[in-house]
Amino acid sequence: MKVMLLGATGLTGGKVLKGLLARDEVSSVIAPVRRMLPLSHEKLHQQEIDFDRLDEHSELFAVDAIVCCLGTTIKKAGSREQFRKVDFGYPMKAAELGHANGVKAFVLMSAIASSSSSTVFYNRVKGELEDGVKALGYPCLSIYQPSLLLGDRDEHRTAEALGMKAMPFINRALIGPLEKFRGIEAATVAEAMVNEVCSLVQHAPAEPVVRIHEYPGIVALART
Repeated sequence: MKVMLLGATGLTGGKVLKGLLARDEVSSVIAPVRRMLPLSHEKLHQQEIDFDRLDEHSELFAVDAIVCCLGTTIKKAGSREQFRKVDFGYPMKAAELGHANGVKAFVLMSAIASSSSSTVFYNRVKGELEDGVKALGYPCLSIYQPSLLLGDRDEHRTAEALGMKAMPFINRALIGPLEKFRGIEAATVAEAMVNEVCSLVQHAPAEPVVRIHEYPGIVALART
């Protein structure tokens, strides 16, 4: 199968890329990037693009599945407007282009507590994106809603670094309905995504389906 990966330079996206390249089911990985990755592989096809002009690259979206791990922080983006562009505008345009090209499956990285009616800006933007992609009617739409992602990042995020140190202790207290708020390794999320995208394209359901994955489901998919 032919898979597009958006966000290949990020913490989770980088691990998804390695996982996809290692799978026999995947014949090629299309990776639109702002800057070329220092990686060469016979299956990897990088395309340096301006994400503000995605419409000019619609031909890249003629794939079987899209995995979207695009995301930033308000601090890194510089403003709420720029954050919304990266976390809503780019993924939404990519979803529209994929749907127009007949893509079978869309796997979206979102976040726990995402809701278009949330009073929290971050959660509201994530929820609005989920609603927008759902409205397109993909045959297979899978939405991942992890809590704090654990792993080594290229850039330092003070709050997340502190959270990661405390999370092993916090996780033990998050049981029952609170389990979904447990911190999770980015590698676990990536493994689940790779397992699912391969399964979704090979065994597509007869009717359109939307799947929401929180901590327990993500861990289970990673072990599949």
